[in-house]
Amino acid sequence: MPIRTLGKLLDSRNISFRSYNHPPTYTAQETAEVLHISGYEVAKSVVLKVDGRFVITVLPACQQVDLEIFRQKLDAKTVELATEKELQCIAPMCDKGSIPPIGNLFGLPVYVATSLADDEVISFSGGTHTEEIRMSFRDFEWLVQPQIMDFTKH
Repeated sequence: MPIRTLGKLLDSRNISFRSYNHPPTYTAQETAEVLHISGYEVAKSVVLKVDGRFVITVLPACQQVDLEIFRQKLDAKTVELATEKELQCIAPMCDKGSIPPIGNLFGLPVYVATSLADDEVISFSGGTHTEEIRMSFRDFEWLVQPQIMDFTKH
């Protein structure tokens, strides 16, 4: 799925991107190492449940979501990581832990870490452990219309 569906979406919006195949990786930081690029340019998706509703957070591979800061910024009562079972329901066509940060594909709002928004180009999972998409952050922002805010810890 993912790379074909994602590729069709990007093509239909005339967005320039490159796709890469690589040996299987299971974390965004591993992907950065395999592709020989900075962990600040590899975007990882972390799906959260905020007051019972799912959102995608997108941040550099070398950072983590600070759940308390995120809860405060959204003035939410509860923020927790989505479970593996919930992730399978949200994105059944994606490999476990490989959800692309394109909320449009899943009907989910997207929040991007300020530190990632500073990058000219970002890479992210194409939905599998072996496929990566690389595109300009500007195009990503135009396509996804994320909310950009500071919610990470190093």
